[in-house]
Amino acid sequence: MIITFPISIWMCLKTIKEYERGVVFRLGRIQADKAKGPGLILVLPCIDMFVKVDLRTVTCNIPPQEILTRDSVTTQVDGVVYYRIYSAVSAVANVNDVHQATFLLAQTTLRNVLGTQTLSQILAGREEIAHSIQTLLDDATKLWGIQVAQVEIKDVRIPGQLQRSMAAEAEATREARARVLAAEGEMNASEALKSASKVLAESPIALQLRYLQTLTTVATEKNSTIVFPLPTNVLEGMGGISYNNHKTVPNRT
Repeated sequence: MIITFPISIWMCLKTIKEYERGVVFRLGRIQADKAKGPGLILVLPCIDMFVKVDLRTVTCNIPPQEILTRDSVTTQVDGVVYYRIYSAVSAVANVNDVHQATFLLAQTTLRNVLGTQTLSQILAGREEIAHSIQTLLDDATKLWGIQVAQVEIKDVRIPGQLQRSMAAEAEATREARARVLAAEGEMNASEALKSASKVLAESPIALQLRYLQTLTTVATEKNSTIVFPLPTNVLEGMGGISYNNHKTVPNRT
């Protein structure tokens, strides 16, 4: 490098971007406890080995995993894991391929966690399951310099026959709930009618007013012939007709 200076100096200078860090091995040993960068760093040829590490967030897409739940239901679940490297030295020195190792660990953790849950728990508690998977992954990858930011369960696929069974069960549940509500409504209506009948029994004039009001409402909404029933005692008083002895009695003044 001294003989070929200043030409060799351009081969020794390396540029590290803002979102990258450089790990330099000098004669097989890490030169510093912390990674170098960003900016320009000096690397000696034939002596130093230089490795770049990207610190940006990585999206790890977990393919659909076939899982047997605790209630013996076969389902397929896929998810996504967001993580980033916070220690470039640990990511290079402690694991061979940090991204491949994180990907395989995410698949295994997803299967292990979901295998202990029932199908209803998986469908209803996605957020809690994702949080538990994130905690397990974060604890396992801490030595690799990985920080798991977020875990999401994207989709849960269940067999078509089971979907139809669940739909029939939900429909039967809704129908039973509707019948219970209808029965409660009928009971409340009967209690209200009972109270109204007691009020009308105390005042006969109120019953007649209510009857006339009902006739007025019917005549307003539907213009049709209305049959107005009259008690027999009213007819006897008006025309002198007696239905008991089938004889006509004289009119009373």
